[in-house]
Amino acid sequence: MTNLKVELSERSYDIKIGPEAFLLAEKAVRKLEKQNRPVAVITDANIYSLFKDKVQALTKNVIVLKAGEKSKCFSALAQTCSALADFGMDRSGAVFAFGGGVVGDLAGFAASCFMRGVDFFQIPTTLLAMVDSSVGGKTGINIEQGKNLVGAFHQPKGVFIDTDFLKTLPKREFAAGMAEVIKYALLCDEKLFCLLEKNALTRESPEMAKVIKACCAIKAGVVSADERETAKENGRALLNLGHTFGHAVEKCAGYGEYLHGEAVGLGLVLAARMSESLGLVDSECVSRTENIVRMYGLPVSLRSPIKPDKLVAASLHDKKNAAGKSKFILLNKIGGAFTRTDIEKSLVREIFKTAQK
Repeated sequence: MTNLKVELSERSYDIKIGPEAFLLAEKAVRKLEKQNRPVAVITDANIYSLFKDKVQALTKNVIVLKAGEKSKCFSALAQTCSALADFGMDRSGAVFAFGGGVVGDLAGFAASCFMRGVDFFQIPTTLLAMVDSSVGGKTGINIEQGKNLVGAFHQPKGVFIDTDFLKTLPKREFAAGMAEVIKYALLCDEKLFCLLEKNALTRESPEMAKVIKACCAIKAGVVSADERETAKENGRALLNLGHTFGHAVEKCAGYGEYLHGEAVGLGLVLAARMSESLGLVDSECVSRTENIVRMYGLPVSLRSPIKPDKLVAASLHDKKNAAGKSKFILLNKIGGAFTRTDIEKSLVREIFKTAQK
């Protein structure tokens, strides 16, 4: 069992990584119950069907969402909060998010606003959630204008990453999670990038625990330094490499058409192409990025055409934008990235054009 700490002063918390992490989550629930603190689990229909016994072993207070990105909405949030009230949740209680990124984002947001904030814990079951969304305290839902535009910073009290859940992960979901792993490698870990290039990792690869730890360590360090993404340059915004492009694709294609990681994979390719257009990297960097994204079964072009102007308009609603300026994360090498706000719309349009089949 590996332990990492996210250092946030009085809000610091541990990330437990290993094949028995779920048992530690159970112990956390039992400890809360001994203190007479109410507990509820939020999951989705897919996870509930696969791990019903594990869910019920935690508590009888279970909220089951419809699986998929469309559950990140106001109606699901309202239903969740109503269910928490019916369960007798109070300010001493705790919510456990048991599932992928959608479950974690919605459960965390519900915990942030129910009774103005109750504790919550993350039990991620997808690779994407393990390496990214379960850590850092970003919670939220989508609205028509864009992804994650409504939400809150609400740090978990603990994260339990049980690597055994990878064994039941569909190949498409595993590939989507690898997009975030590739993102971390492109950001600041060339050695990790080379490892990913050498042989395509699978759900059964013995290196997966090490890779998950590396990604979580990178994110923990970034979050500790810039928790609420207030740095004028770089900072936590770097974690959104590929996401400005990816979020626009998700929105314009219709939420659920692309898994989040699939859109991010394409976004990483587009970020590399934009970096080359600006003279920041060479063609080899772009080809290596394209090859590794393709290697893990992720798209390097749109499945169906979307008008570039529509994608540009969607990118203008990205939550990283500030003071009327769009913020893009660009590469200066494999393992090096930075933020930039002086990108012309015409270039954004040209880059989106390259994504068309």
